[in-house]
Amino acid sequence: MERSVEECGCSWFDSHCHLQGSYVEDGELTETLERATDAGVVGLVCVGTDAVSSAEAVSIARASKNEGKGESSRVPRVWSTIGIHPHEATRGTVDVAALLEEEMTARDGLVVGVGECGLDYYYEHSPRDQQIRVFLDQMALACKYDLALVIHVRDAWDDLFALLGSESLPSRVVVHCFSGGRDEAKRCLELGAFLSFSGIVTFKNAGGVREAAKLCPVDRLLVETDSPFLAPVPFRGKTNEPAWVSRVGEAVSEIKGIGARELSELTCASALEAFGISELLSGG
Repeated sequence: MERSVEECGCSWFDSHCHLQGSYVEDGELTETLERATDAGVVGLVCVGTDAVSSAEAVSIARASKNEGKGESSRVPRVWSTIGIHPHEATRGTVDVAALLEEEMTARDGLVVGVGECGLDYYYEHSPRDQQIRVFLDQMALACKYDLALVIHVRDAWDDLFALLGSESLPSRVVVHCFSGGRDEAKRCLELGAFLSFSGIVTFKNAGGVREAAKLCPVDRLLVETDSPFLAPVPFRGKTNEPAWVSRVGEAVSEIKGIGARELSELTCASALEAFGISELLSGG
């Protein structure tokens, strides 16, 4: 049974999740968000991977903001990102750029990042040259609108660092679902990036990721679920959800030698900084 926020006293921020698709289609979104609230989650970022899912993420964030105005609301605040995942790089950035311009004109603070974008050479669902081009386009968009750049990287660290070192970086960069070790963590931190740790940190074979979490300063450390993927131990094999970010946070707190409550407050503050959210309740 999950512990309630009253029992654990924690205030977690899920820095990366995907609430679109089956959560909405199966009518489980509200219940999922209520379970997150019960587990101490006070905010989360719903991440886009193409134009359609990005628009859905914004809609979820807008509904959360409207519902949050009521005194009886039992859901955490939701913010969103707009972007193209490297798997979808063949789609280009025209549609997401148009959506981003439209949403940024609204000036309602619902969109806090560009991405997730980056490089994935493990699956290579899109050719590498297209992945690179689309990633650079999104770096430029993040700079243009002063939004966080949310990076996905798998088996492509050398190319990623080469690109980040050769282009103008946005003021805030988040390496989501960090899967590297100490060396990759050091290089990301030298660039000023935030590192976001997922349920991978609880996996037995993830010693390198745990070393990276130990190395990462708490003011640059985020926790996430990447829901519905990568459920942490002891929920591996199940559909992940934002409520379980507490399990990720507890694992990181043990690695860092910090109490879970303290870590939740520190990582929540780091998330607000990373995504430029000036006030948790109002969304800035």
